[in-house]
Amino acid sequence: MLNDARNGGSPDTTKKARRRRGSRGKACDTKLYAAIDLGTNNCRLLIVEATRSSFRVRDSFSRIVRLGEGLEKDGILSEAAMSRTLSALLICASKIRKAGVARVRCVATEACRNAENGANFIKRVRDETGLRLEIIDGAAEAELATVGCGSLFENQADHIIVFDIGGGSTEIMRLDKEANGFFKLADVASVPIGVVRLAERFGGPGPHDHGYDEMVEEARVQLQEFFARQSMITDMEKLQIIGTSGTVTTLAAVQLGLAKYDRNVVDGCKIAASDVRCVIDDLRAKSRDELAANPCIGRQRADLVLAGCAVLDVIHEHWAVDAFSVADRGLREGILLRMIRRDRRRARRGKRRGASASSTSDAAHPSS
Repeated sequence: MLNDARNGGSPDTTKKARRRRGSRGKACDTKLYAAIDLGTNNCRLLIVEATRSSFRVRDSFSRIVRLGEGLEKDGILSEAAMSRTLSALLICASKIRKAGVARVRCVATEACRNAENGANFIKRVRDETGLRLEIIDGAAEAELATVGCGSLFENQADHIIVFDIGGGSTEIMRLDKEANGFFKLADVASVPIGVVRLAERFGGPGPHDHGYDEMVEEARVQLQEFFARQSMITDMEKLQIIGTSGTVTTLAAVQLGLAKYDRNVVDGCKIAASDVRCVIDDLRAKSRDELAANPCIGRQRADLVLAGCAVLDVIHEHWAVDAFSVADRGLREGILLRMIRRDRRRARRGKRRGASASSTSDAAHPSS
């Protein structure tokens, strides 16, 4: 049961979040945590310190590395893609060392799962950066993303669908509300319809040759088995759909008319399905150069954004909700919350054992 995925507390990511200082102005010792999420398209780092209800962001890093570029065709990670990724991971390792992070977890997802040389690349990362990447399966990826989105869950919902459109795969999960008000993870699927994979398979050479209709049809085929298992979802008023991916956050930023992407505005917002439809239709009519000119998309995402839109289109086609919740959080945040909560449970157990030992000692040596 995802008891830690209800009202989980939002991470403090404002510019006011600074390292606490003592009365003499020196930095206080604070236990820091770090998480790296290495996906098919992005390399992301988050360094945080724990707070009472969640965590406060101390540093972050994100770079589009396209580790999975060409993987669909060749079955291996290319040397160019691995070199780009290693450069980004060296920056992550440097930030972790300089911050004096106490607890680190680094995970790799679809690209490393599927590549013939994925395990060899993991070893190379350790040798060249010192980072120990752990390849996790789709179910673990989905569950961690769900934990990371827990503070966005709405109490009036009976069911929640969370989806994460990645570079190599899409994770989609259903949570059901139990009698105690907590949400329980009930179903998970990891399907091979990430944006890099779809764009490489169906995108053509022309500026308007996006292959959108073909991507929609592929998404329908890949998601139909998961959809078929969700017959209990009938009331759209009691269904919340949360999107945690670059696609959904980009669409939200475009719809909001932001001059540049702003996480503090996008994360946690809700966008009407009718507005999403208008944005997708507008983006479909643009060339890749026109997409790249949008400051919330940029050249690195110009050939990928419509692939994510195709997946979102199919999800909304099946569940015609009035609005989507937008999460600029997910896997990294889930990793961090899990580490922090486990450490707190260990600390509480240690205190109880210490108190028990003290009581036993007092009983064995009564005062005279």
